[in-house]
Amino acid sequence: MACVLLATASYSVISVQVQLPKTELPVLITSCGQSLGPALLKAVFKKLKFEQEPKAYEVVELATAKDLQVMKDVGTPYRTVIIVMGASLKGMGAAGISIDDEIARTSELIEEARRQGITIIGAHIEGLKRRAQGAAPGDNTDELSIDAVAPYSDLLVIIKEGNVDGRFSIIADNKGIPMIEAEKMLDLIPEFEKLFKK
Repeated sequence: MACVLLATASYSVISVQVQLPKTELPVLITSCGQSLGPALLKAVFKKLKFEQEPKAYEVVELATAKDLQVMKDVGTPYRTVIIVMGASLKGMGAAGISIDDEIARTSELIEEARRQGITIIGAHIEGLKRRAQGAAPGDNTDELSIDAVAPYSDLLVIIKEGNVDGRFSIIADNKGIPMIEAEKMLDLIPEFEKLFKK
């Protein structure tokens, strides 16, 4: 059974099967599934008012392994990558890509992040509408996005509504991944503040 530590705020639970990973700026925020999640996270980071040169965070919805390599080559490597899980058929359609394309891109991104020692945070922040329960019949792209990211993350950041079936808790327990669970988006502000303002 997982050891669980209650955070100071009542809305959040942090699983501490393993120690929280090192989380540093700058952060690359991207998507696996082209949902609105990265834009929502950008709004959270704006409220944190991180001041750093180069930029403390950047949103690149279609970030690739090459983006990580370029930043490293110019001497300003990303230290953390946040991959938002959950697929939008509309978003992928607008980008002209499929869930298979997204999984392939994300897998390469994760591999490069591992090579560079970049911390990987898997985030699921849009609740049930980005789970199978909120999808059209036969659409399993949300779950495929989760499978591509969650088991390979160093930390999971989850909005509680999206974990009602324990999907992320099971992955965290099985893989020994620490997990932060919050009631709502605004609750992520103090959580990210604790993670990055050290």
